[in-house]
Amino acid sequence: MSLTARDTADGFMDMDVVDITRDPAQRTVVYGSDGKVIAAFFDEYRENTTLDKVTPIMHKAIIAIEDARFYQHGPLDLKGTIRALSKNASSGGTVEGGSTLTQQLAKNMLANNATTEEGFKEATAPTISRKLRELRLAVHLEQTLSKNEILRDYLNIAYFGAGAYGIEAAAKRYFSKSAADLTLAEAATLAGLTKNPYAFDPTQSPDAALARRNTVLDRMLELRVISAEEAQAAKATKLGLKEYKPKGGCESSRFPYFCAYVYYEMIGFFMGEEEPKSEEERQSRFEAARKQLLRGGYQIYTTLDPQVQKATDAAVKYATTPKSTRVNVNAAVQPGTGKILAISTSKKYGNARGETTINLPADAAHGGSIYGVDAGSTFKTFTLLEALRQGLPISTSYTSPATTTIHGYEACPYPPSENGMAGGGSWTLSNASDSEAGTFNMKNATWLSVNTYYAQLEKTVGVCNAVKMAEKFGMKRTNGTPLEPTPSQVLGVNPIDVVHLSAAYAGIAARGKYCEPNVVTSVVDAKGAKVEIPAAKCEQVVDPQVADAATMILQGVLSGHGTGAGLGIGRPAAAKTGTCENYACAVFAGYTPDLAVATAYWDYRSGVQYPVSGVYGATIPGPVWQRTMTAALAGRPVQQFQQPTRDFGDVKNKKVPNVVGRHVDEGASLLGQAGFKVRVKHVRSDAPPPTIVRMSPTGSAPEGSTITLFMSDGPGRRPRR
Repeated sequence: MSLTARDTADGFMDMDVVDITRDPAQRTVVYGSDGKVIAAFFDEYRENTTLDKVTPIMHKAIIAIEDARFYQHGPLDLKGTIRALSKNASSGGTVEGGSTLTQQLAKNMLANNATTEEGFKEATAPTISRKLRELRLAVHLEQTLSKNEILRDYLNIAYFGAGAYGIEAAAKRYFSKSAADLTLAEAATLAGLTKNPYAFDPTQSPDAALARRNTVLDRMLELRVISAEEAQAAKATKLGLKEYKPKGGCESSRFPYFCAYVYYEMIGFFMGEEEPKSEEERQSRFEAARKQLLRGGYQIYTTLDPQVQKATDAAVKYATTPKSTRVNVNAAVQPGTGKILAISTSKKYGNARGETTINLPADAAHGGSIYGVDAGSTFKTFTLLEALRQGLPISTSYTSPATTTIHGYEACPYPPSENGMAGGGSWTLSNASDSEAGTFNMKNATWLSVNTYYAQLEKTVGVCNAVKMAEKFGMKRTNGTPLEPTPSQVLGVNPIDVVHLSAAYAGIAARGKYCEPNVVTSVVDAKGAKVEIPAAKCEQVVDPQVADAATMILQGVLSGHGTGAGLGIGRPAAAKTGTCENYACAVFAGYTPDLAVATAYWDYRSGVQYPVSGVYGATIPGPVWQRTMTAALAGRPVQQFQQPTRDFGDVKNKKVPNVVGRHVDEGASLLGQAGFKVRVKHVRSDAPPPTIVRMSPTGSAPEGSTITLFMSDGPGRRPRR
């Protein structure tokens, strides 16, 4: 018999209490670059505090009702347990608890430390083994902590109902004040909640809460913690609730899509870089990372720029509404650092009808759709960069008809395909409009976004090389797989996300220095220790002179010669328009030396099934970009681009004779003598036929380029009014 007792005692003391953390779950807070809170993540609303920041009357109230002999006993209070049993029996109910505060702290710790539903059930099951483990942990706590530390930890871990964990959260939840400022009546109300947070919840059962508060006051009076006058005055007061309802997650953030990017960035960081061996492992690691983020009490400092974010938020409202199925999305990135300064979407973030939680500007790894959005002709820029890198002169010219078939494209290595190769062969394509036909060079073909020119330029530089250039600037498909190297990739048929497109153009703005888009600058854990996060990855991917030459050409897109004419922002800027195949979407990307922004417009249900017919890169995305840049850069110094000093075989501009008002034959002859080619288009006009009523371009143009003359066919038959 004595051997059995001794073995039980030895087994009890040898029981593994594991490495139970004394830090209960805390909310994670996210900050913008200005230090202001932009979001909070939590599954338990809790704000840990220290004992000196909790009013002493709260200490007394919780000890009085839960464990009056707290400072006199060890982990198990036999005398208190017997007294509680007697008192409860005589009252016909449960007036006083038998467990010590240390035991209750142990119980809460075990429950708080459970990482699975099964673990939580085991930690709270009414079994002898659970009680023994709980008591063993209580012994351990009494041996390793002071009484005040145990009280502090209990006040921080206890559940006070209505979603409030810990005394600081409870004080704010019910009375909108700190635990340091609680009155006697308020402290008694909160102390009464821990026994049964649901039954005594003052927001749901005020009468029960009031009765329980008065029970606490009576106990405090009985123990002579307070005077009869104080008890009477406290009982005479009403509950006096002043509720605060905490909101967490991205849905309650002022910047929900930026918040979502941060959320998934941190989840990915906590999951680690090692590839999961199975989908089950991936889900398990994701859930563990999610809990770490929501419960870890981190302080996350981000790259969000309030001025730029405000500008993007306002701009995406152009030409669409939150309830529309058509969306504008926007992302801004800082050249030279890759810092994501803003992310916006015209749709409201949420799960209600007409809302979305899909982070439409982002890739799938950051909460976006695997389908993304096509880049359209903004992708031509990478073929332009490759041509300049290979030393092709800007004057490189091709006869570029409205429609053409090009043969002999090379096939490229592509691991996702069955045979490891993709592309190659022939490609038939057309320009966006029949006015885009003639002989073009690298400059005016870019300005006018001539598809058939770029198809020939791509063949010259090689499809594989053009794709590699795009990949150097971080471009990949939205689902994370490599770009498919088909000839049509030059027209942006690969689904991408605007965050990475913006980062790519930021790389050009930084004179060929590409930085991976990054959103977190630093992380501090709940104990104030700095968390090591990956540094921003930057690399000089093309020669600065090549990037400068591309910028010089792209600046012309915003001039009177380009598809983005009229979208200037009053300071040096470069850009490229993009219209997706069959009007599935429209895109615009551009930059100054200190800011890059990419924006897209499409029907988020499916751009292919619901095309945005008649919308081009310059018609809706262009003004969104222009509004964003203008507001984002307001008040900031104007910066200049570096001009290339290397000779890139630029086209020499010549003055274009003004032939408006002349007979079409005379005008064509004058332009031919000046060294230009001529194309004639017929238009209705009050001018007598065949008078030239307008021409494009005007002023100056590269020698040998094509000038379009718009010849009057007369007014024709006027419609009835």
